[in-house]
Amino acid sequence: MNSAGTVRVSELAVCLSLFEVGSTTLFLIGGEAKQDAWIAMLIGAVAGLLLLIIHLIIHQQEPELDLFLLLQRYMGKIPGTVLCLSFIGYFAYEASRNLRDLSEVTTLTLLNKTPMWLISVITLLVVSNTVRYGYRVLFLVCMILFPVMVLGYVLISILIPATGLFHTDLSLPVMENGWGNIFNAAIPEIISFPFGQVVLFLVFYPYARKGKNLNKMVIIAYIATAVSLTFINQLIIFVMGPDIAMFSTLPLLQTVQLIDMTEVLERMDALFTLLLFLGLGIKIAAFFQGAVIGLERVTGASYRKWVLPVGIMLYGMSFLSPNFTEHLEIGRGVALLYSSPIFQIFIPCILLIVILLKKRMKTNKG
Repeated sequence: MNSAGTVRVSELAVCLSLFEVGSTTLFLIGGEAKQDAWIAMLIGAVAGLLLLIIHLIIHQQEPELDLFLLLQRYMGKIPGTVLCLSFIGYFAYEASRNLRDLSEVTTLTLLNKTPMWLISVITLLVVSNTVRYGYRVLFLVCMILFPVMVLGYVLISILIPATGLFHTDLSLPVMENGWGNIFNAAIPEIISFPFGQVVLFLVFYPYARKGKNLNKMVIIAYIATAVSLTFINQLIIFVMGPDIAMFSTLPLLQTVQLIDMTEVLERMDALFTLLLFLGLGIKIAAFFQGAVIGLERVTGASYRKWVLPVGIMLYGMSFLSPNFTEHLEIGRGVALLYSSPIFQIFIPCILLIVILLKKRMKTNKG
């Protein structure tokens, strides 16, 4: 895959923004902090911003190399290859989780008589076709869908207060249980999902056109998305209250279903479901693309040859959990607490230290 700067920085920033939105609105993030979920979200977002800055510093050290090439160059041949394969597994697992989310939401909301395996197959066929044409098509699709996503979420954010569903007193009192609950909700769960997942973009940064202000655009996109997600997340609490929202399977969908404007708009839940599909589709495609690029780097075979095998693997992995409850427990419990921080925090920090040490040694020798 040609890594010459063929993507505009604005396209990369938009893709990062939509990727962050992805499946985030499917859940109540930071529910353990109850009415203070917005504070937990902001703490997670700030920690995620620090991680993003670390990722951008890594990219600046070797702007031509993506994550896999960096690991191979600086971590040694065998450890580097093992780490590359680990990241490929991580990206594939995250893609499979989003595929299961999309299939479950479709079954719960729109197509309750359609078998889940068929929904997954159709989704994979659409996503695989995008991945087959390379990262440029993914970024262009994001540019096309961006106005739709923005308008959809803006409309939801306006209609909820406009229809009298908005009760700010449900987010009071602020910090009733002190900082303990807030930090427990934020670290590491909210860092791991959604903010830490931008580690994937270490694969895509080298494709951005050089000479453009990549860091500034990416950071602006990240901050704007984080603030928007915090507000949308808090909307659930403003409407349902923290106690009910915590035990809801699809809290924002239930919130949107309460919008009653029969003379103007009907079935707002259908609009939100469409937004969810688009967000989840982009996230599946981005992780899928990251996995096939990694396999191309490790094996030398064209990424197109890996689209079908990886697609089959994603399909199988998406059914590892026998039901949606277990799927959520593993993904939002075990994975976020134990495996995600390794790929999002630990390995990037080690990689940055190794790069800086090796460069310093090289300078001293010179």
